[in-house]
Amino acid sequence: MTEKKFEKAMEELEKIVKKMEDGNMSLEESLKAFEEGIKLSRFCADKLDEAERKVNILLKEENTLNTRPFEGKDGEKP
Repeated sequence: MTEKKFEKAMEELEKIVKKMEDGNMSLEESLKAFEEGIKLSRFCADKLDEAERKVNILLKEENTLNTRPFEGKDGEKP
């Protein structure tokens, strides 16, 4: 999946959910939409986990705010 912003991914996921809730999709379309929704959901969950780790790092610092690079999943930098 190409680099996306969390907010954009959430918008796409909301559109998929709304379209599926309308109930006007064929089985094949529904499965394809579901697959894309799962990918977006996992992407968003990963971004939220990453943000939580960053916050935890900041909270663990004692009275000093030291800026240092954060390495995400698999050593990648955000």
